[in-house]
Amino acid sequence: MNKSVGQAWWVPYVFLSPFLLTFAIFMAYPLVESAILAGSQTYGPSHSIWVGWGNFRHLFQDPNFWLALENTSIYTLASVTIQLPLALGLALILNQPGLKGRSLFRLIFFLPSLVGVVFVAMMFSVILGDREGLVNTVLRSVVPGFPATFPWLQKYIMTSLIVASLWMYVGFNMVYFLAALQNVSRDALEAASIDGASAFQRFRHVTFPEIKPVFGFVILLSIIGSLQLFELPYVLLGGPGPEQKGLTLVMYLYQNGFERNDLGFASAIGWALAIVLMGIALTQRRLSRDES
Repeated sequence: MNKSVGQAWWVPYVFLSPFLLTFAIFMAYPLVESAILAGSQTYGPSHSIWVGWGNFRHLFQDPNFWLALENTSIYTLASVTIQLPLALGLALILNQPGLKGRSLFRLIFFLPSLVGVVFVAMMFSVILGDREGLVNTVLRSVVPGFPATFPWLQKYIMTSLIVASLWMYVGFNMVYFLAALQNVSRDALEAASIDGASAFQRFRHVTFPEIKPVFGFVILLSIIGSLQLFELPYVLLGGPGPEQKGLTLVMYLYQNGFERNDLGFASAIGWALAIVLMGIALTQRRLSRDES
């Protein structure tokens, strides 16, 4: 019997082989190749020169990198400080048992997250159009002397991006908070209410501690998604926009890799972004572990 068990040591690896093969081809190999590529200066797909850490030195000396980092950081900060409180507020409202039409309102707020980033960008380009945009049309009809054209997208690039993302992602994050709120102990809330706790006190001392793990997860998800911002400004502005005010880290990577054909420098940008994301994830995990 021991002999038969010893001969079957390879059986688990047979079942694991599809995953291991897929991981090796589509994850491990591209990661190794991109790490090697990050140390090269390329001229198209077939010509490259080894430069070592030169790409990373050039990256930190390039003012466009710091501009992209600044724009992305502003967008990320808005996603966390504006988008998540709005999503949590909507979840608290829609979690009320006596609210009529709760299911309908949940569906309405969640639907924008299903239409896709490209559709949202095209829709807001129509809404914020210079002349015939919906905003300008409404303002001309209600505000005397309002100019015939007003370039919202050129003057308020980051504001436009933030508003568009709010419309698309608030309902998406609301679903996470709703799921967490439905698991909050009703007995604890009723006990706090009997003890004279106000609505804010019940939220602070009962509700929020129980949904805190989900809140941390949604923060991490929002930060990671915001740092990868690309499609929305690229479609809405047709690029980085005037004075590159819509330039993001991923758009900066795209410009260098696919417009200037320097795939080595683009790989260095990708690794720098990956290190930032990994640092954020590890920090959030450490904070969660310390709190627990």
